[in-house]
Formats: sequence, C-alpha cells, structure tokens
Amino acid sequence: MKALINKYKSVIKFIITFILVYVSLSVCYKFYLDFSKDSKYYPDYVTNLVARQSKELIDLMGYKAEVLPHPDEPSMKLIINNKYLARITEGCNSVSVIILFVSFIMAFSGKPKTTFIYMLSGSVLIYSVNLIRIVFFSISLYHYPWRKDILHMVIFPAIIYGMVFLLWIIWVNRFSNMIRKNE
Repeated sequence: MKALINKYKSVIKFIITFILVYVSLSVCYKFYLDFSKDSKYYPDYVTNLVARQSKELIDLMGYKAEVLPHPDEPSMKLIINNKYLARITEGCNSVSVIILFVSFIMAFSGKPKTTFIYMLSGSVLIYSVNLIRIVFFSISLYHYPWRKDILHMVIFPAIIYGMVFLLWIIWVNRFSNMIRKNE
C-alpha cells in the first residue's frame, strides 16, 4: 500500500489540494453571497458590477441598454432598445469559474510568484471574456431570439470553459512544478 501511495503521491497531492482550495473558496463565496444580501448592491456587488459593465459595453456598441433589479428574483434585468432580453444572475458573474480556475492552478502550483501572477492574470482574463460573452450573448439574443437555447446552453459556455481549459493546459505545460518533477 505504501508503494502505491508513493507512486501516486503527486496525484493524491493534486486531488487533496484541489478539493481543499475549491471547498475553501466556495465556502468563502457562499458567506460573501449571504452577507451581501443586506448590501446596497442588488443582488450582490459582483453580479451588479458585471451587469453595469455589460450595459456600458453594449452602449459602446451602439445599442441603448438598461439594467434593472429583477423584482421577483435575485438578478438584474438586461434590456436592449426597450426589449427585455436576459437576466444576469449570480451564476453569470464568473466568480464560480474563477474559483474552479484558481483551485486547479493552486493544485498544480509552480513558483509562488509565478503562480500568483498567473492566477491573477487568468482571473482577470476570465472576468473580461465573461463580460464580452454576456455582451455578445445579449446582442445575439436581440437579433436572433430563436437561437437562445444553443447560445446559452452550448456556444457561450463552450467559450468560457474552453478558455479556462486552455489556460490550464498552458499552465501545466509551461509553469507547473509537477511537470518538472516528473522529467
């Protein structure tokens, strides 16, 4: 049994680290969401920020956008040219995807400074691409409402998760200590 554990030590370390970081960050995020229910930003600060920034980007593209608190659920209504198109919920703010990304990078850590910079720059990139994704999704819905399901369920998740996967591949192949230890 000891030989088996030694053989798969790096895999076991990866799994334990990933789970610990993921659970820790998810619990902290849950506390943040619970705490933010009483804040002036509805439904929470990050979701509100994503909604407002999406509105600004849509406006820059020549449309007239509005975001309003949804009266029946914790989300922001996104309206383009007086047409209610989508709602921006907590799941749209990219925090959960960033938690997944950071957990993987921590589990496959490299040098501390490199790890921190990669996590930070990757998180900013994920957040930015998510904003662009929301903008293009909203504009696409405005012009092609009958494509809602494929846009929301296939194309736009593929963009965000595909990018995270590519960032992981780059990290593992270029910066991770795990690869260097096994060479």
